[in-house]
Amino acid sequence: MRGHQAGRLLPPEIEEYRDERWRRENTARIETVVQAEEFIERVGFAACLTDARQPGPSLYVAVCGRRDATMPRNVQKDPESSHTWILKDEVMRRGRVYYGKLARGKAMFLAPRMIPYFSALWGVPRREEKRRLSEAALRVLRALRKEWEMGTADLRLESGVSDRKRFTQVLGELQTAMIVVPNEMVYQPRFSYLWGLAEERYPEELATKVDRRTALREIARCFLAGAGMTVPGELARVTALTRPEAGLGNRALVEEGYAVKVAHGTYRLAALGATSSRMDRHLLKEEVPVDPRRLLVDLTTNRL
Repeated sequence: MRGHQAGRLLPPEIEEYRDERWRRENTARIETVVQAEEFIERVGFAACLTDARQPGPSLYVAVCGRRDATMPRNVQKDPESSHTWILKDEVMRRGRVYYGKLARGKAMFLAPRMIPYFSALWGVPRREEKRRLSEAALRVLRALRKEWEMGTADLRLESGVSDRKRFTQVLGELQTAMIVVPNEMVYQPRFSYLWGLAEERYPEELATKVDRRTALREIARCFLAGAGMTVPGELARVTALTRPEAGLGNRALVEEGYAVKVAHGTYRLAALGATSSRMDRHLLKEEVPVDPRRLLVDLTTNRL
């Protein structure tokens, strides 16, 4: 479901709630890298350069500071998209939040607290690499593990994956598996990425294990905390979950009383009321998913 289509289904108070949470207001637009990192930490996960035509929080929209921000055709000459790109480079270099291409090739930022949940769903454990990764991906990974950080050209040469298109596909495969991340963008003497291992940058987060059910619930919680309400297909589109998986996550929130089911596929934060038009932002201003390192799981019932 496209962003503008979802917008027609949302009550005005939900759009206003999202304006505040996703910084779609002129007075709250993002200008600095510190603000960008704080934004990602608050929303939990966000796209980089998507605009109003796509659902979910977006760094580009937050830089623009308006709900209807649309990416122009000539992005090179557009100051807002250029500034977003610069902020993305700096966020990537600092490494305080996760950045990479995740499921379905979606370039996303993750707050550190969300890394274990996404890893539980899409990450490939080391013991399963030979079974789940392609031979070319294993060659690139072996080369990178020898040096821990390599530029694109050197990594392609060392791995023997000489075909550019195939090499790009392999890097996408390794990013989706949450094994390899871009550490830095280099522009001189030529445009290139420096690639590194995710486990080196985020060792504690990737070592934290959670079960799949918990991951689905907490990703759904994270999105709903920022969105206020989710309509059919929206969570799946934003996160690359399947619709059944998104439904499982949302229904788990209903079971614990965090969300209210308004209609088929439509869920609203319980603290906002199922049908009320009044918004109590104070109650949810600091609402974030629980850090998985603080979760106490009863292994016999698999319930918190």
